[in-house]
Amino acid sequence: MMLARDFIAPPAIDFQRLRHYRLERIRAQMRKDAVDVLILTSPISLRYAVDFRTYALFNAHIPTTYLFVSVDGPVILFGAYGPTPMVDIARAGRAISFFDGGDALSEQAVLLAEDVAEYFSEIGLSGGRVAIEYVNPSITQAMMEKGFDVVDGVRVTERARMIKSEEEIGCIRYAVDVAELGMGRVADAIRPGVSEVELLALFNYINIAHDGDWQDGRMLSSGPRINPWCQEASLAKIEAGDLVGLDTDMIGPFGYFADISRTFFCGPGRPSNRQRHLYRLAMDEVEHNRALVRAGLRFSDFAKQAYPVDPEFHENAYTCISHGAGMCDEYPRINPIFRNPAPFDGCFEAGMVVTVESYMGAVGERDGVKLEQQILVTETGIELLSE
Repeated sequence: MMLARDFIAPPAIDFQRLRHYRLERIRAQMRKDAVDVLILTSPISLRYAVDFRTYALFNAHIPTTYLFVSVDGPVILFGAYGPTPMVDIARAGRAISFFDGGDALSEQAVLLAEDVAEYFSEIGLSGGRVAIEYVNPSITQAMMEKGFDVVDGVRVTERARMIKSEEEIGCIRYAVDVAELGMGRVADAIRPGVSEVELLALFNYINIAHDGDWQDGRMLSSGPRINPWCQEASLAKIEAGDLVGLDTDMIGPFGYFADISRTFFCGPGRPSNRQRHLYRLAMDEVEHNRALVRAGLRFSDFAKQAYPVDPEFHENAYTCISHGAGMCDEYPRINPIFRNPAPFDGCFEAGMVVTVESYMGAVGERDGVKLEQQILVTETGIELLSE
């Protein structure tokens, strides 16, 4: 049974305005990139464009549902399970996965290309540029043989999702509140003999009880499994004196992302001097880098000015020092200066939500500390979204 203390009432969100903003962001980016038709397959993009959430994880590895979007024409959803809240037309789809199409995938791709040509005719065009997300090579080949100029659709969706509306920020605040409630329940339950997966189940209970979706990673580890980071939750039992790290990676209520990391101590007893030192270093890195973020700062300059991590922590350092956060991990990903630089550059902009991250754990040592904060970039600075 859901306890009253385990529930946070959802905020008042104008969903009509939210959905209109997101679809128009996609269409504005299509105009900017001279894209005539966009074909979406990612469950995150389907949620963003038309608020379709059914069988999301299934569609992530067995794509069945896909969407046609044009700048001015009807929005058509193909192969959908369940309700289709924002689409103009719903139709049966072609097989775009091996699960559905088997060895006939190439033939199905030709039929899909013919559907696209028919859609172009419906919107009054005879051919042009098609942007496609994450599909089989046979689909791209069939589109090109039909005479279409085929480009990456993910550029359209990622660029569109960068700048959040007031309603989106409200959704993200709620997701962060739910994630922090879940982390509090985890912290309360930490004691010798509890397993990592039991703690993770508590966190997921809070998310799902608020109509959230899933965690992108089972990132909870303890004791000798906390260093190096990125060891997912296991049946390992927590012992007194262990550090316990949790990275939420949470697709939460309304489909929005809460990405926060905390490291706790399991008593009885007190943290060692080394554990306290690692925590202080991780805090210093997060606070230093958070203070740098501002609209107009180039990603490359942020990396150059970032906290100077001691070389003893370079090998096990986290993969990035900052990344976008909206409905999942999003563009941009900014790497530490001592790692391979990103193959792109850009600027922080007002309306972006990003994280700042740190992991401090030396090679060969037992302990490590993972911390992460989620922040909103504003016209005048930043706003911390996580406590």
